[in-house]
Amino acid sequence: MNNISPQLQNQIAQFQQVQQQLQAVSTQKMQMEMQKREMERTKEELSKSNGDVYKNVGSLLIKAENKESVSSEIEESLETLEVRIKALDRQEKGLREKFQTLQETINKAMGSQQ
Repeated sequence: MNNISPQLQNQIAQFQQVQQQLQAVSTQKMQMEMQKREMERTKEELSKSNGDVYKNVGSLLIKAENKESVSSEIEESLETLEVRIKALDRQEKGLREKFQTLQETINKAMGSQQ
């Protein structure tokens, strides 16, 4: 077992790197999905409101000129999040395929060395 070929060592290193990338992308995607759900709830609550509307600008809470402008900002943010989530989803799928391929290759190589 101590005599692992350089090629196999390289594949194991790639496997570990892909595993880390996959974890990072999955975490990012989860965070974006949570932001999207929060933004959808915000949009829903905004549609129910009848009074003045305020929005965060940095550390300030400022009265919005009108509800429609805030609604369009929220809609724009939702669209941006959806695009990012789709991109992360594609990236995650590609990394999962690469992960599985490397895992199978390493398992075969380890099996043939024993």
